[in-house]
Amino acid sequence: MGRAVTGSTRLAALIGSPVRHSLSPTILNAAFAAVDADWVFLVFDIPAGRGAHAIAAVRELGIGGLSVTMPHKAAAHDAVDERTPVAAALGAVNCVCWRGDRLLGDNTDGVGFVDALRADEGIDPAGLRCVVVGAGGAGRAVALALGDAGAADVAIVNRSPEPAARAAILAGERGRVGSPADVGGADLVVNATPLGMGVVTTADGTPEPLPLDPAALHPGQVVVDLIYDPATTPLLAAARDQGAVAVNGLGMLIHQAAHGFRRWTGEDPPLEAMSAAAVAQLTRLMG
Repeated sequence: MGRAVTGSTRLAALIGSPVRHSLSPTILNAAFAAVDADWVFLVFDIPAGRGAHAIAAVRELGIGGLSVTMPHKAAAHDAVDERTPVAAALGAVNCVCWRGDRLLGDNTDGVGFVDALRADEGIDPAGLRCVVVGAGGAGRAVALALGDAGAADVAIVNRSPEPAARAAILAGERGRVGSPADVGGADLVVNATPLGMGVVTTADGTPEPLPLDPAALHPGQVVVDLIYDPATTPLLAAARDQGAVAVNGLGMLIHQAAHGFRRWTGEDPPLEAMSAAAVAQLTRLMG
């Protein structure tokens, strides 16, 4: 039996749209239960354009913490009282917590990605040659985190050069605009696009191509697809076929949630319980 919900129970929540499919309630409610914290985590499907209203509701209702996903990260950035340097650099907030009587916005995507590499895979990005495919919100967060982690080179590969250049700047002096030719020489390749999920199709019904040529992959590389459902995307299957280490995005999801948990509760996150709950839920969904 879990802790009973009472008048003193604190609420944390996720806002986004669509959001009902999210694993965050499973992960964070398991975390609260594991440390016997008097918290509960819910999701609210908030339509586009209403993100600032949701931040205002945090103030009015005294909600203890907020996770933010698309399409509200930019609106949350503008609506909070303060921002961490990472959130300010990205122009996006995915975690809101209280600092005294003011709301602080953070972005834990990038640090969650690096934490997952280090803690779950035993891979330190320091000194690695990296390629990030995609220059959207996830790609920008990963580029910034890899630069901060001491990567030797962070090449951003994107269909449009202008977003790639903006993402490369976030990686600092190690960042640059790359091309598909950089994939073969990389130690770490990260897909930060939705391409290659196996479900996205073109107008004529044929599957979208993979985000990169799998023939460029080889043993000794680590290939990360930030998608976690399905657990093995066509890109990751191709990477394994080429002898590379293949990693999905579940670890990043868990570790970025762990940062939110710590900010809201002040306690160390129970990572094993969070991971076990996420894996069990994905298994149920697939079964």
